[in-house]
Amino acid sequence: MYSTTHTARSGGIRNALSRAESWLDQYGRKGWIAAMVLGFIFVWPVGLAILAYMIWGKQMFARSCGHRRHMSDANLGRHAWHAAQATGNTAFDSYKAEALRRLEEEQAAFEAFLQRLRTSKDKSEFDTFMEDRARSTAMQDASDAAEPETEAKKTGKPTTDSRPGEY
Repeated sequence: MYSTTHTARSGGIRNALSRAESWLDQYGRKGWIAAMVLGFIFVWPVGLAILAYMIWGKQMFARSCGHRRHMSDANLGRHAWHAAQATGNTAFDSYKAEALRRLEEEQAAFEAFLQRLRTSKDKSEFDTFMEDRARSTAMQDASDAAEPETEAKKTGKPTTDSRPGEY
């Protein structure tokens, strides 16, 4: 007369781990790292297991962790190849070619400007350094010329760098 129903989810531990994995994937790489750190803090074997899963399961480096990878050089080359392909629309292709050429010229001009800017900044810093050095050398020469008598001439005693018996 009692009817029982299964209210627990079926699938056991594998289903629970799969749900936990998808839940952590929602939070991305930061979620996985936080779970690993908390695992190490509370029960170190759990943290170690999560770390092993992240490394060997490619979770640390996979795209499924929520955040997209930055465009690598290989992807950049692939996208550049697609950008160079003709679309079949001659008006658009000529506009695209002209825009790309203009952008390349602007980029080259900007890089040349940055190089000139760096060169002028380096030159001004070097000129300032040389002026400061010349000024300090001139002040040193002036102080040496203005010092009329040395300590040995004032006291009549030999200097400390001379040997005993020498003056």
